[in-house]
Amino acid sequence: MRRRSLCLAAPAAIAILPSVARAAPRRPAVSPRRIAIRHAANNSRFAGVWHDGRAADPRAMSELSEVLADTRTGAVMPFDPAAIEILWEVAQRAGLAGEIIILSGYRTPATNYAVHGAGDSQHLRAGALDVMLAPERLAGFGEQAIRLGRGGVGIYGSRGFVHVDSGPVRRWGDVPAELQTLPVAAGGPRRRLDLTFDPVSRLAEAWAKTRLK
Repeated sequence: MRRRSLCLAAPAAIAILPSVARAAPRRPAVSPRRIAIRHAANNSRFAGVWHDGRAADPRAMSELSEVLADTRTGAVMPFDPAAIEILWEVAQRAGLAGEIIILSGYRTPATNYAVHGAGDSQHLRAGALDVMLAPERLAGFGEQAIRLGRGGVGIYGSRGFVHVDSGPVRRWGDVPAELQTLPVAAGGPRRRLDLTFDPVSRLAEAWAKTRLK
C-alpha cells in the first residue's frame, strides 16, 4: 500500500517541475565589452573585446598590459582589470566614442620620479591611466568619473587630461565645487571628498626630456 502511494505521488511531483522551471528568473543578458586605446608616447594600440560581460579576457589583458607598458624602459606589468573597467565605464557614461588616448599607464619607479609622480602613485602598480581629452570633452569625462564613485580621479584642466585609477576613492585637481561632495556610490552615504592635489607637474614636458635620454 505504501509503495502504491509513492508511485501515485511521483507523477504529481513531476507535473510540478515544469511550472517551477518556468517561474525561475532569467539571468540578465551579458554582452562583450570593447575598447580602443592608443598610447600617445609610442602609438601602440589595442582595439577589440577586452571583457566577455562576465570577466576580463586574459589574452586581451595581456595585450593591454603591453600597450600600457612603461614608455622609457618598455617594462610590462600586468594591468589591473579594475582600472580598465573604470576607464570603459566612464567612457560609456561620457559618450566617448572611438579611440581613447592614454598619456601614462604603468610606470617604473624611475619613470615615476622623472615625471614628478606621487611617491605612492597607482601608476606604480599598473592601476592608473592618464586620459588625454579634447577641451570640450574633459569636463564631462571628469564629471562622469567622479559620479561613478570608484577609485581616484584627478582633473587637470590646464594640462588636458584626467587621471583615473582603481585605488581608494579620492579626488583632486580642478574639481568643480558642485562635485566636491557626492555619494560614494548609489544609495551610499555622503562624504567630503579628498581634494589633495597630486604633485604631477609638467607631465608632457618631462616625458619629452626623458625620451631624449
